[in-house]
Amino acid sequence: MSSFSVRFLTPPSISRPKTWILSAATPSFAPSVSSQVDATRLEPRVEEKDGYWVLKEEYRGGINPQEKVKLQKEPMKLFMEGGIHDLANMSLEEIESSKLTKDDIDVRLKWLGLFHRRKHHYGRFMMRLKLPNGVSTSEQTRYLASVIRKYGKDGCADVTTRQNWQIRGVVLPDVPEILKGLAEVGLTSLQSGMDNVRNPVGNPLAGFDPDEIVDTRPYTNLLSQFITANSLGNPTITNLPRKWNVCVVGSHDLFEHPHINDLAYMPANKEGRFGFNLLVGGFFSPKRCAEAVPLDAWVSADDVIPLCKAVLETYRDLGTRGNRQKTRMMWLIDELGIEVFRSEVEKRMPEKKLSRASQEDLIQKKWERRDYLGVHPQKQEGLSYVGIHIPVGRIQADEMDELARLADEYGTGELRLTVEQNIIITNVENSKLNALLQEPLLKDKFSPSPSILMKTLVACTGNQFCGQAIIETKARALKVTEEVERQVAVFKPVRMHWTGCPNTCGQVQVADIGFMGCMTRDENGKITEGVDIFLGGRIGSDSHLAEVYKKGVPCKDLVPIVADILVKYFGAVQRNREEGDD
Repeated sequence: MSSFSVRFLTPPSISRPKTWILSAATPSFAPSVSSQVDATRLEPRVEEKDGYWVLKEEYRGGINPQEKVKLQKEPMKLFMEGGIHDLANMSLEEIESSKLTKDDIDVRLKWLGLFHRRKHHYGRFMMRLKLPNGVSTSEQTRYLASVIRKYGKDGCADVTTRQNWQIRGVVLPDVPEILKGLAEVGLTSLQSGMDNVRNPVGNPLAGFDPDEIVDTRPYTNLLSQFITANSLGNPTITNLPRKWNVCVVGSHDLFEHPHINDLAYMPANKEGRFGFNLLVGGFFSPKRCAEAVPLDAWVSADDVIPLCKAVLETYRDLGTRGNRQKTRMMWLIDELGIEVFRSEVEKRMPEKKLSRASQEDLIQKKWERRDYLGVHPQKQEGLSYVGIHIPVGRIQADEMDELARLADEYGTGELRLTVEQNIIITNVENSKLNALLQEPLLKDKFSPSPSILMKTLVACTGNQFCGQAIIETKARALKVTEEVERQVAVFKPVRMHWTGCPNTCGQVQVADIGFMGCMTRDENGKITEGVDIFLGGRIGSDSHLAEVYKKGVPCKDLVPIVADILVKYFGAVQRNREEGDD
C-alpha cells in the first residue's frame, strides 16, 4: 500500500468535548444555526481500519445506497491494491453476473475517475482527470488525443466547468494502460468522481495576468498533490459524505467562481502577511443551491494545505450519510452553526488555532470582469495570450493534436482550460500573433472572436452520453443560440448555460439565462423535451444565484422566448427593427 507523508500532514489529536458546545453570536452572514450542539454530535462518525477510513458500526443505520456500496468494498483498493487489473481482465458478462463487480464498474470506478455510461453507451466509460488550475501541456494534450482517437465516433473530449478534461469512449480492458500513460505525462484521473475532492480551480491567467493578485498555480498544485497523495492515493479523504469543490482566487474578476465552492481561498493580507480569507459551503444540487458563506477565518499562505485538510476532516468526521440530497457540506454547517463548525475546523489545525478573518481583503469589489477571449498582452514584455472559443467545450482528437501543435509552434507548449469551457494559448511572441490568427483551426472552428452570445455559452454533456441527463444539450444549445442571433442583435455579453438535469453540471444558477432540462408537454399535450428557464444569476463580488423564470418550456418553442428575454432584460434589439432603423 502506498504511503504519503509531508511535514504538515500529521493527523491532529482531536479533543472530544464533554459538555454542550454553545455557539457564539451568529454573524449576519451565517446560515441558520443551532444555539447549542450536543457533545455526542461532535463524535467522529468514521474510523481508520487497515489504512482506510470507514463508517463506524453505530452510524450505519439509515445510510444511503452509495454508503452501503463503500462499506461492502473499499473503492480505493481498485487503485491502491491493483484491483483494476483483475477487473479489466474480466468480460462484461462475468462482471454483470455479480453485484460486487457490477457495483465496481457502476460506482467504485468513479474513485479512479471512470464513469460507466450504462444507459446510452454500455461498456464505455467517461474518464475525468485532475488538471489543477486548468494547465495542460502539449504533451498531455497529445496523449489524451491518442487515447480517444482509437475509439472512433465514440471517442471525444470535453472541457469542463472545472477547468478540466473529460475523455469519452474508454473501454475497461484499456484502463490499466491508460492509467500508466497518464502517469508518464504527469496526469492522473484518481479521486475525481463520487465522494471525493474535485479539480482545484484557479485563475486561468495565473502567472501572466498583468492584474493578478497572486499566482494561483502553486496553491492549486499543492492542493492536488495533497488530495491524491502525489497521484498515489490519499484514503484519508476519499470517504467523504459527498463530493467537495475547492478553488483559489487570484484575480479581481473572480474567474474561479468562489461562491459556488465548498472551500474558497480569497486573497487577503493580515498584519503584513499574505494569506487568504475563507468561504465555505457553496454548492448546487437538485433540491437546494447555496452560496458559500464566510468562515470568519484567515490563514497564511503556508497554511493552505493544513486548512484544507482540517475542513475536509471535519466534513468527513461529522457529515451525515443519509439522504444524498442533504449530505453536502453546507447541510452540516447549517446543522452545527457556523461557529461550531469553525471550532471543529480549528481543533483539527496543527496548532489548534485559527485566526479570525482579515479586514484587508485584496479583491477589488468594483471591477469590470475582463474578456479573456482574443489577443491580450501578458505582463511579460513582448508576449501575449490568445483566448479561443471551444463551442460548448466539445473537441475531437485531431483538434486536440492541432491545439498541441499551435501551443508548441507559437507558445511554450502550454494550454489553459477555463470554467467557461474555453482554452487559452499562452506565451505567444507578439511577432507570431498574425500567423497564429491565420491558422485554419482558429479561422474555421475555434475562433478568438466568436459572436457575443456564443463566447459565454456553456453546456453540460447532455443525454448524448450522460445517463442522468433528461435532454440533449450541446448541439441544442448551439442551434438555439444561432437561431436567436438571427432574430435579435445583442450588444453586451449575456451568459447562457444549459444543463441536462437538476444536477446542474452546467451551472445554470450562475448564468444570466439558464436552461435546465425537463420533460414537459407541448400544445397538443404530447410529452416532449423541455427546459425550466432561470434568470438573473450573477458572478463576481456581487454574486447572486438565478431564480426560476418560466417552467416546462418545450425546447421547440425556445427561440422566440429567449429572444424576448434578451430584448426585455438585456437591451437586445429585434433584427428587423434594427435594419429598419438603419
